[in-house]
Amino acid sequence: MNSRGAPSSSRSEAVRILLVDDNPTIRRYMRLLLEQHLGWRVCDEARNGRDAVDRIEQIHPDIVVLDFLMPEMNGLDAGRILSRRSPDLPILLVTLYPSKQLSREAKKAGIRGACAKADIKALVDAVGALLRNETYFPA
Repeated sequence: MNSRGAPSSSRSEAVRILLVDDNPTIRRYMRLLLEQHLGWRVCDEARNGRDAVDRIEQIHPDIVVLDFLMPEMNGLDAGRILSRRSPDLPILLVTLYPSKQLSREAKKAGIRGACAKADIKALVDAVGALLRNETYFPA
């Protein structure tokens, strides 16, 4: 069982990460980066916010890494819905263009962290912080 009481994979000790980004190359890159961390596993990928919202109940991730700019439903809108449905689910917003304003909007949406996609160290640090029940927003 995972932290929300849902069945988890045979590697029950692994943290289950849902990656949401409209660019398959970026998803592949983030998957490779995150899965280098011992005990982290990407359990599924979604191509936009709508896809993530529609599939979240079947996936049962431990954390969601969510792109900001996507077609059909952006990361802020998806984050609002996901945080209402699962208030304990940590959500990290990633973007090419981090800003204080975006961080404020993310916090209002119930998203617990935001970081730049291009900053590899920040992405790993942010996921780690959220998994420790901390928040992570750029200064």
